[in-house]
Amino acid sequence: MLRKPQTPSERAQLDLFYATSSDPAPRDAQDLMAYPFFSLSKKHRTRPIDYAVADVVIRVEAVPEHGMATIWDADILIWAASHLVEARDAGLRTSRLMAATPYEILTFIGRGVSSRDYQRLKAALDRLQSTTVATTIRQPAVGRRHRFSWINEWVERTDNQGRPAGIELIVPDWFYSAVLDDALILTIDSAYFSLTGGFDRWLYRVVRKHGGRQRNGWRFEFRHLYLKSGSLSPFKRFAFELRDIVRRQPLPGYVLSIEVEIGGKTLLAFEPSTCGKAVDGLVPIGTRPIVPLGTGLSCYQEPKSRLSYEDQNEKAALNLESNPESNSCRARATVENGSGGGADTTGFTSNTSHRKSDSKAAGSVPVSGKGAKR
Repeated sequence: MLRKPQTPSERAQLDLFYATSSDPAPRDAQDLMAYPFFSLSKKHRTRPIDYAVADVVIRVEAVPEHGMATIWDADILIWAASHLVEARDAGLRTSRLMAATPYEILTFIGRGVSSRDYQRLKAALDRLQSTTVATTIRQPAVGRRHRFSWINEWVERTDNQGRPAGIELIVPDWFYSAVLDDALILTIDSAYFSLTGGFDRWLYRVVRKHGGRQRNGWRFEFRHLYLKSGSLSPFKRFAFELRDIVRRQPLPGYVLSIEVEIGGKTLLAFEPSTCGKAVDGLVPIGTRPIVPLGTGLSCYQEPKSRLSYEDQNEKAALNLESNPESNSCRARATVENGSGGGADTTGFTSNTSHRKSDSKAAGSVPVSGKGAKR
């Protein structure tokens, strides 16, 4: 009996790409930053994420054995994107089949390198491989969905003594295309890996994606942020978490505040921080002795009030251009709300530069965070 020839495996059809031992700048995929793709809790989650706004539809499903991939597991995808972009920019051939040692991955994402950390890395790979995503993002036909797992497969290599020698993994084409073909990438602050809270990590990615480096910042309604998070927490708990983040100010590179519109809508406002920039040596803090700039989160300056009694009737227009000043690696004109970005433009407002004041001009009053009048 003649046997049918076996179809070559996906692994056999791909060239092996070895992640370089250099330390590239951390880079994240914009689609992963803007939409709810991951669990924000370390607790075992099997309840799906369902998101549908305009023509963007996302469904994320998990299996009971491993649970849904978490926002901490997404660090592995940040590692992959960073090395793929670095190699491409260096003129090297890249591939969806990637190889590295556990040590290289763990140190890049700011983890320890003990045997326990290695076991956690394997558990993260299992969750990424078993979590499935179906989405209409970047699909040519309206309503068409692309279904994939964050990792198609992964293999653990060991040496002759049975010690971990390396890991090989295959990233999906949807992710690979976003990273290289469409250049939908943003650099992120390396301090991101030090953020321990799931809400902190999620919010930083949203802020970095939409706020970019616009000098006048960006705003989101609390309710819309809640929808974008995919959180299982009740809205009241979610709002409490946001207010606590504003109180703590943990996001590297950004200052957060809360505004309440005259109509009663609560907004989260954020803008790039000026901390750490060179000034005339020392800056007086006002209530303590002179302190050198850059030794903490504060800029050691009295906050400027965001309240203004001028142009009270001026209404800020929605800015649908998103962040043209962001440092995406390529194709800046297409990475945001243009044809290539597929970004969600509902529920947010840009604090555009043509306004004379931030809060009153927009019909809102800051209630906490930077510039709050107590």
